[in-house]
Amino acid sequence: MKKTSTRLADGRELIYYDSHDDTVRDAVDRRPLDPTVTTSEVRRDPLLGDSVAIASHRQGRTYHPPANECPLCPSQGDRLSEIPDSSYDVVVFENRFPSLAGDSGRCEVVCFTSDHDSSFADLTEEQAGLVLDAWTDRTAELSNLPAVEQVFCFENRGAEIGVTLGHPHGQIYAYPFTTPRTALMLRSLAAHKEATGGANLFDEVVARELADGSRVVLASEHWIAFVPYAAHWPYEVHLYPRRRVPDLLGLDEAARTEFPQVYLELLRRFDRIFGEGEPATPYIAAWHQAPFGALEEFEGVNRDDFALHLELFTIRRTSGKLKFLAGSESGMGVFINDIQPESAAQRLREVASS
Repeated sequence: MKKTSTRLADGRELIYYDSHDDTVRDAVDRRPLDPTVTTSEVRRDPLLGDSVAIASHRQGRTYHPPANECPLCPSQGDRLSEIPDSSYDVVVFENRFPSLAGDSGRCEVVCFTSDHDSSFADLTEEQAGLVLDAWTDRTAELSNLPAVEQVFCFENRGAEIGVTLGHPHGQIYAYPFTTPRTALMLRSLAAHKEATGGANLFDEVVARELADGSRVVLASEHWIAFVPYAAHWPYEVHLYPRRRVPDLLGLDEAARTEFPQVYLELLRRFDRIFGEGEPATPYIAAWHQAPFGALEEFEGVNRDDFALHLELFTIRRTSGKLKFLAGSESGMGVFINDIQPESAAQRLREVASS
């Protein structure tokens, strides 16, 4: 992998990740951009104890542009985009309309491919491996920023999810705090460790799914994918490396090499859940990594107790119908799932590649 860092016309950082070491990236951003102005602010809710990012400047962000005006396609002639070069493998750049900025963290965009009409599932294993390299490198770099406590790599795919740019891409949020979902995991981890005299809850969850087998979707030498026992979403898969590590940096070469094959297979199965002729399945793919900040409030737990994993889920529950977060989910945080997890796992096994 070759990494080339440059600056856009308004001062934001842009990084090319290339498969070939001899690739030259010297294109200049020719757009007459004003300096980026953000109003990001993090406010803490005194009752719930969580944090909310206030980012009013995002109201003016790019919204469903036509394909020939896509800001994530390479620049061509006089059509200038966020990517100055005329081609790229993988690109990461600072978001022009970030939810988090400065002392409130950082937001980045990850472009998986220059092909506008593609998707992550269409990537080759080499391309998917390069994205994994980019995620890992950005996790390392962002974790060194003074304001950052947790790094979150994710992809929102599909208009139903709320995606406003059709080009295949994901994002990275570098939070100045430990996110509420991660904090819940850490509290459960700490309580279980104390109650059992040191047992790791993540290890037990994975072992239990392997022993049961009814919710296992895919098992390879270095990865295990399963529908969780208490799945929140109609079709939801959790992907774990068999060797527990706290973050992407901890993956060994064998797991990194096998990941593209396993992950691409999962994504392709997701697109086959609802049968032939159905539109592409909308999904969220979310990497859960251990925070880089102090964990004193989670007594007895350290970073190495956390288990890196990816959660992949769709809000489509059946053909033409979406799972909306209504009163119980949005109002009280109590999910009601219309699909039995064992049935979801069975369906995901049925649509395996031949």
